[in-house]
Amino acid sequence: MDYRTLGQTDLQVTPVALGTWAIGGWLWGGTDDADAVAGIRRAVDLGMTTIDTAPVYGFGHSESVVGQAIRGRRDRVQVLTKFGLRWDLAKGAEYFQTEDPDGHPLKVYKYGGRDSIIDECEQSLKRLGIDAIDLYQHHWPDPSTPVEETMAACERLLKDGKIRAIGVSNYTPEMMETARQAAPLASNQPPFSMLRRDIQDDVLPWCRRHNVGVLVYSPLQGGILTGKVTLDRTFPPTDKRSHDPLYAPENRRRVLEFLEGLRPIAQAHDATLTQVVINWTIHQPGVTSALVGVRNPKQAEENAGAAAFRLTGDETRRIDRLLGELTLHS
Repeated sequence: MDYRTLGQTDLQVTPVALGTWAIGGWLWGGTDDADAVAGIRRAVDLGMTTIDTAPVYGFGHSESVVGQAIRGRRDRVQVLTKFGLRWDLAKGAEYFQTEDPDGHPLKVYKYGGRDSIIDECEQSLKRLGIDAIDLYQHHWPDPSTPVEETMAACERLLKDGKIRAIGVSNYTPEMMETARQAAPLASNQPPFSMLRRDIQDDVLPWCRRHNVGVLVYSPLQGGILTGKVTLDRTFPPTDKRSHDPLYAPENRRRVLEFLEGLRPIAQAHDATLTQVVINWTIHQPGVTSALVGVRNPKQAEENAGAAAFRLTGDETRRIDRLLGELTLHS
């Protein structure tokens, strides 16, 4: 798999990167650690060497699983993680109410204070079993802390050799402008998929102008764009998709009909629908990499194969036309 340069850094990332929210077992219906480790290792062997994780994915569990999977392979992978969502520290102006993996109520606070960032970095390094994080990203904006303070803490970690590049996630162009004035900004990580394309209006153009990398998450929109979420599929209460309006029967039906329109394109490339969706995503202007979840070796093989071909101009225009005709209920 080819590499792409992330923004103005010397960090090379793969266009199809490995996302690890699901393997944390939080809001995703549980997980199997042995399968997850095998899936990560298979992905790396196939060239998906960029791995993105976060402390809040399973409250440390995802980072620990990633650390286990990359043991002895550190020189082959790029490790990306985040900070700024604290479930173990009641600080910050905003929080969201959720549940831990055992179903107990839990508040997760958005907090990007200096000392908290330094502390989180040390914890992540320990869980991952590494000496330095390749890309350290502010997970969510924190209205209680000036962006300048957050970036100053990151720059301190950069100078200390604890991290190699600074990124943000879910930032608006205005927030990124403030961040890049305070520290060297490598990237932003926003949500983006065929069904959620709003960043094409502001975030992607801004990042192209300023040479800031973009690592998009949820390109398969929780799996609904794989074609495997049929009308009769059910999700346990611990899975966030069980109460997501996008997964309502009428929306599922419309998405499945849209995907049928992609099937001839998939067949022309001897590819799956999943691979066509990922391929379309990684070739959108301004997108550096798409983070795609892997829970087992089979998923790793399918996702890695998404970079093995290139959609034609006519195929891309057909997809865009079908997207323009797709209407979903909110």
